[in-house]
Amino acid sequence: MKAPNDNRPMMRPLPALDRARQVTDALADYVESARLQAGERLPTERALMEQLQVGRSTIREAISHLQALGVIETRKGSGTYLLKPVSKATIHMPLSLDAGTLRDALLQTLEVRRGIECEAGMVAAAKRTAQDLALIERNLDEMERVHIEKGTSGPEDLAFHLAIYDATHNPLFRQLLEQMRETFWQFWQHPFERQDFARRSFPFHRTLFNAIAARDPEAAREETLKILAVVEEDIKEMSK
Repeated sequence: MKAPNDNRPMMRPLPALDRARQVTDALADYVESARLQAGERLPTERALMEQLQVGRSTIREAISHLQALGVIETRKGSGTYLLKPVSKATIHMPLSLDAGTLRDALLQTLEVRRGIECEAGMVAAAKRTAQDLALIERNLDEMERVHIEKGTSGPEDLAFHLAIYDATHNPLFRQLLEQMRETFWQFWQHPFERQDFARRSFPFHRTLFNAIAARDPEAAREETLKILAVVEEDIKEMSK
């Protein structure tokens, strides 16, 4: 994008700040300033909503993020408790990419994503429970519904992959993704302003589910590679 009568590029508008990220940071600041120790209880959901002036869904997203990182736990009927002291410096992994373009950043990130997601699919195929499989399928059905209706399904696609991570029963998979969420999120945010980015990978999500349902780790790996091959092809094609 060029400015009128000027060869210098224009800067794009800044995106709205992630409200859940703000809540996560506020909770980390609270833990640090209140000097909370492991085992102590955090403010209630209602108190957080009132004090931070945000909605219930935002609070729950932030709580879910901290749970995935193994920082807090929610005990039914009792409240949310701190498992380990944290600060903003410890809940956000600083990532740095030496990439001059979005194309290069996506390709570099894809190399990391390929290793994590192939392994997660294989482990999920070996360790998934009936309950895990039901959740993966529900998320897949919702992804397919939204995709058919809108032609794209970024958040629903992410939820499908998160359910696979959880089906590994290894919390490190989800923790790694949560720490790298901002970097990985580029794939679900219509890179290159293309609503059709990676759309051709849509059918392989169902075959990946089928492989996990069949407890076939190698097939799960192969279907994951098919999805990510489409992603790589579209990065290269759409960035020309």
